[in-house]
Amino acid sequence: MQDPTFTAPGRFWRGNLHTHSNRSDGVLPPKEVCHRYREEGYDFIALTDHFIGEYDYPIVDTRPFRTEGFTTILGAEVHSGAMENGELWHILAVGLPLDFAPPNSPGFQPIDGMETGPELAMRCREAGAFVAVAHPEWGGLSLQDARSLTAAHAVEIYNHGCQVGADRAEGFWHLDRLLEEGRALTLCATDDAHFTEPDHFGGWVMVKSESNEPEALLRALKTGSYYSSQGPEINNIEVSAKHVVVNCSSVATVIVQGKGSAA
Repeated sequence: MQDPTFTAPGRFWRGNLHTHSNRSDGVLPPKEVCHRYREEGYDFIALTDHFIGEYDYPIVDTRPFRTEGFTTILGAEVHSGAMENGELWHILAVGLPLDFAPPNSPGFQPIDGMETGPELAMRCREAGAFVAVAHPEWGGLSLQDARSLTAAHAVEIYNHGCQVGADRAEGFWHLDRLLEEGRALTLCATDDAHFTEPDHFGGWVMVKSESNEPEALLRALKTGSYYSSQGPEINNIEVSAKHVVVNCSSVATVIVQGKGSAA
């Protein structure tokens, strides 16, 4: 059996789903962020500035920075409500409309009467967004927190900014627990670039789509027609009763993981 991602029509497009500009706590203007990713060979990015009142709830309109070979998806990193550790939720929402209604989230601290993180995530999904659990290891996300985010399509499996800045890059533990419980989730690698340190061009998704257009890319992301990478290119995966055959660029090791001791 072939993985359906590799039999789907179209080709792979390289993109970053988690990026910040000076519209929130990044240092570069949106136009320059888009320019740098385009020059690095990316086909698309989502600029996902922090959707809080301190920054005037930005969903940055990056449509003017699209070119013939490069596109953008509108989105944000949204925040509302407290996790079990008392800190504010961080949720990645890629594909939000410009008029998405903000929560009551004035800053990076939870306040009384806020919409919960899971409620906000569900609003994002219902508005058409691809929703991901952002940097669960870095944020101290509990298993119950992760379970409660039922709107999520994916878990950030690798966050390059969290690796560079805090050595807390991964989402494997949370993803494994949720998969064991029967959740249908995919895994996305991202940069979370702020350009304050070498936090860019370190993790990305390769999305299989017939066109490099925002709606087509979003459909593919939501159906799981993509893979994540920090470098290797995957051409095909075939699974049989006894073997997994991976056709890819040169790598040192291929590891197949499963539930529990099958890992």
